Amino acid sequence: MKEEIIIAGFGGQGVLSMGKILAYSGLMEGKEVSWMPAYGPEQRGGTANVTVIVSDEKISSPILSKYDVAIILNQPSLEKFESRVKAGGILIYDGYGIINPPTRTDIHIYRIDAMDAANEMKNAKAFNMIVLGGLLKLRPMVTLDSVLKGLKKTLPERHHHLIPMNEEAIKKGMELIAEV
Repeated sequence: MKEEIIIAGFGGQGVLSMGKILAYSGLMEGKEVSWMPAYGPEQRGGTANVTVIVSDEKISSPILSKYDVAIILNQPSLEKFESRVKAGGILIYDGYGIINPPTRTDIHIYRIDAMDAANEMKNAKAFNMIVLGGLLKLRPMVTLDSVLKGLKKTLPERHHHLIPMNEEAIKKGMELIAEV
């Protein structure tokens, strides 16, 4: 098993955190992982992305030009990364941030209305965990238990009381994801 993933959106959407939690979860399961963020002055409000590789075997390079899965959370990221999903791969997008939806016919396209669900939960910070839940429903590369341990590792201790809410958000994402 080897999953090469790009997660891209606006800074502040939890893009980098989602990738870090996924990477930690893989480590907890003894997998080989790579986490390579790409951001700069764009961190708040501009685009940010992270490449994550989770594999059962050694990873030769963290630098990728094509991806098995793309999680796209805004229009500029869709324009940049839609063409870089491997044929037969998966593109997941949040309906809230996309004006012109993906058009490729050689990949599997899924929509997750994570922003709407986060608003219903009255917690905008649950957005990225809802999206992560959608990914894990389609590609269960790590277990929910490992993700919760990864959250415990990445969240400051003062936020550990939020882990049950994050678990609820992940499960909500697993329910919401739908193929277009």
